Amino acid sequence: MPDFSLEEAARAEGVVGAIVGVDEVGRGPWAGPVFASAALLFERDAPPTFLAALADSKTLSRKQREALAPEIVRFGVVALGEASVAEIERLNVLQASLLAMARAVDALGARLGAAPGLALVDGNRPPKLCCEVKTVVKGDGKSLSIAAASIFAKVLRDRHMAELATQHPGYGWERNAGYGVPEHVHGLRMHGVTIHHRRTFTPIAKLLTQQDS
Repeated sequence: MPDFSLEEAARAEGVVGAIVGVDEVGRGPWAGPVFASAALLFERDAPPTFLAALADSKTLSRKQREALAPEIVRFGVVALGEASVAEIERLNVLQASLLAMARAVDALGARLGAAPGLALVDGNRPPKLCCEVKTVVKGDGKSLSIAAASIFAKVLRDRHMAELATQHPGYGWERNAGYGVPEHVHGLRMHGVTIHHRRTFTPIAKLLTQQDS
């Protein structure tokens, strides 16, 4: 279960300033932007029951994530960053994810009035940030700050995809968040490719090639 061990160790090593968790969501879907979140939890104020409920967003149900999102805002400061489909196409999805993380940290720094002292980033690829970076493989299962960022980013991206689903019904984005599940595949066959699809992703590129042939 995630805890504050990494945050406490960083302070013991002399890190000055806010220690924030950073995570992204949306690298795998065939449609929609990448979202990232940076989160600073108020460790002394956050109740144990809330902290105990934080975990890797992928291990929680949508209902659990939705219930935790307002609590994350209540017991912390959180900010979002986004990379558009156009940026994913231009940069590739990894670089777009790193860009979204940088935007999230910049936005959090603006809210705090100063850049963080350290960003604990989920994964093994460090984004270029305005502060010191420590990557943490499977960090959303180790750091409560990263877990909070993971949950918040997932909730906000799911909501965004549900909004897009009202404009482009038939793909099931309100349920599948743009991932390549059978419902989404069926929608592509019935309705074609939208402006929100990632055309450089192999399944979408193949479909476009078939339509042109």
